[in-house]
Amino acid sequence: MTRVNRLLTLWTAFILLFFYLPIAILVLFSFNESRLNVVWTGFTTKWYAALWRDSLLVRAMKNSLIVASFTTIVSVVLGTAGGWLLYRFRYRAASLLETLVFLPMIVPEVILGVSLLILFVVIGFQLGYTTIVISHVTFCFPFVMASVQARLAGLDPSLEEAALDLGATPLQAFTKVLIPYLMPAIVSGALMSFTLSLDELIVTYFTASAGTRTLPLEIFGRVKKGLDPSLNAISTVFIGATVLAVLATEALRRRSK
Repeated sequence: MTRVNRLLTLWTAFILLFFYLPIAILVLFSFNESRLNVVWTGFTTKWYAALWRDSLLVRAMKNSLIVASFTTIVSVVLGTAGGWLLYRFRYRAASLLETLVFLPMIVPEVILGVSLLILFVVIGFQLGYTTIVISHVTFCFPFVMASVQARLAGLDPSLEEAALDLGATPLQAFTKVLIPYLMPAIVSGALMSFTLSLDELIVTYFTASAGTRTLPLEIFGRVKKGLDPSLNAISTVFIGATVLAVLATEALRRRSK
């Protein structure tokens, strides 16, 4: 049994190394003085300073932040409302409805992107910020809904009943009792939505216009032209932001238990 445990430990270490070594190399070479990413010539932070002088990257970053912010707001509203309605009321097709809601979480992104593009073309919807936000909300709000439903599973029904007995209206009971109770799950889902929207590439590729290129699209386009140290720097910034968001989400998830 000890030998098996050692083999499993080695295999796990190999898998982790396989996944995270490229990321570690990318972060390391974001501080490389040379423009050639394969040759280390010295430590520098000039590529991070160069990011703010690159107007295209800055504009793409602003586009990403705009899209991620609106996506998070809409996803929180829809996810919270959807989770509460499915918990509060009983529907005959509740299981089918939940399956349809969570389906975008597992559908391949290429299929989702192509399907949304066809939908927008058929209805004559011009590609831009709105189409990107709608597309991102499609697969982001189920994460908020799942987080809210997990929180509601441990809800004591007497909390709402006590608020109503004390004279609160149903709306007041929801906003002053249930929302504070659900806040850790809501914030956790919001952070997850923001992170997913900020990093999304494939779905955005099909639903963005030339004037609404997000940062992942800009990075993807430049990588095809050749290696650029500035891309290492901006990717490192993205990695750092993603790690912080994931850590915050996990902390809130544990707190909500």
